[in-house]
Amino acid sequence: MRSLYKRQLTMMVSIMILSFTLLSAAFMLLSYRYLISEKRDSLERNAGYIAGFTAVYYQEFRDIQDDLYSSYVANIALISDSFVIVADGNGEILYATDGSNIYTYRNAALPQNVVTQVIQGGGYAGLTNLGGIYSSQRYTAGLPVNASILGQTVNEGLVLVSVDASNLAEMWSATATIFFFSAVVVLLISVVASTLTSAYQARPLNEMAEAARKFGQGDFDVRVTGYEGRCDEISTLAEAFNSMADSLAKVESQRSEFIANISHELKTPMTTISGFAEGILDGTIPPEREKEYLQIVVSETRRLSRLVRKMLDLSRLNALAEHSITAQETFDLTEVVSQVLISLESKITDRKLDVDVQMPQEKLMVWGDPDSVTQVCYNLLDNAAKFAAPDSTITIQITKKDGKAYTSVRNLGATIPPDELPLLFDRFHKADSSRSMDRDGVGLGLYIVKTILNNLKETITVTSEDGVTQFTFTLTLA
Repeated sequence: MRSLYKRQLTMMVSIMILSFTLLSAAFMLLSYRYLISEKRDSLERNAGYIAGFTAVYYQEFRDIQDDLYSSYVANIALISDSFVIVADGNGEILYATDGSNIYTYRNAALPQNVVTQVIQGGGYAGLTNLGGIYSSQRYTAGLPVNASILGQTVNEGLVLVSVDASNLAEMWSATATIFFFSAVVVLLISVVASTLTSAYQARPLNEMAEAARKFGQGDFDVRVTGYEGRCDEISTLAEAFNSMADSLAKVESQRSEFIANISHELKTPMTTISGFAEGILDGTIPPEREKEYLQIVVSETRRLSRLVRKMLDLSRLNALAEHSITAQETFDLTEVVSQVLISLESKITDRKLDVDVQMPQEKLMVWGDPDSVTQVCYNLLDNAAKFAAPDSTITIQITKKDGKAYTSVRNLGATIPPDELPLLFDRFHKADSSRSMDRDGVGLGLYIVKTILNNLKETITVTSEDGVTQFTFTLTLA
């Protein structure tokens, strides 16, 4: 498997090599053309000086062999480090110098194509050895020598100025070498920078991978630290990773608590059922008391049934949570609350409780799932009746505000400690002090309420002060 470091380094080096290859090719081509252009302009300029001077000399003296002419041309050749040839219109060489020496070419003539191009085309520029006159290729520029005689332009010959082409190659080679070494230095710097950057990015990812492997082994205490001050995507990822780890740790804690609670809830009724059934079968329990103990067995069996039903409800709600419920239909909230009160009438009566109902006389239409909201109202009212002090009053109040229906269920009983309030809606949460009093409960009622309302995009709050505990949930008015 290729690491992130190797991938990024390979990509960086490839991009740098490709970029420098294209850039160097373009730079070398442009620099070579620039050098050639500069040299051509210089040679043509010098050829122009000599051609102009030669034309004047032809008009005045009709001879270019004297010392003044030779000195002028030699100085130009010496200053420009070039070789000058002056020829007549047929290409026969009349004068040649490199600035230091004067050369005589007997029976030597310039190539006809060069002569024709200069005289008829007005100029020549290019690499040539002039048909063997030069021992090697030289860059040569040529111009015609045109004199004005009696108002007419007459060609008197041509001037060729040339330089050694090796000078151009050396200049181009030096420029290319500088560019090449610069590219190598930049490439090395890029490789080092890429290496450091890749290592800087890969290290926290490797730590997170190692932490994830430990999570898979059941160690949920591992956290990725030390990247809080980076203020980049890595710090955000580390923060999200640690948040996920906290959630996993919480889920693991809830799982352990779930197993403990389920074990406790199942163990007690099953022990009771098993003990009483064995007692009846082996005769330990006298026949006259069998009915009494069988009623206890039936009660514990029903309790187990309720636990299984709650577990099924929890499983269904967890499945629905993946596809959150939206407001599906309108229904009358007052009718739902009334039906729930009727279903709990016997329980409320057995505990000698009064009910204070404060809700509109007319229909109150809201959006939602009526079956789910019925379960919410049932769980809240059942809890209120279960934990209310005997001979006290349960209050149900429905109000409207800002497009919402607020339903409150209030009872008088033991005050819930402030640190317990946020935990009431957790799955299987039951305070130890309430376990003995609430043998029917399994700690799922309020969790189911919270899950239903979350799926409906609604809220629920709880307060408990001076023995008065109140749950309030919202529904959207139709």
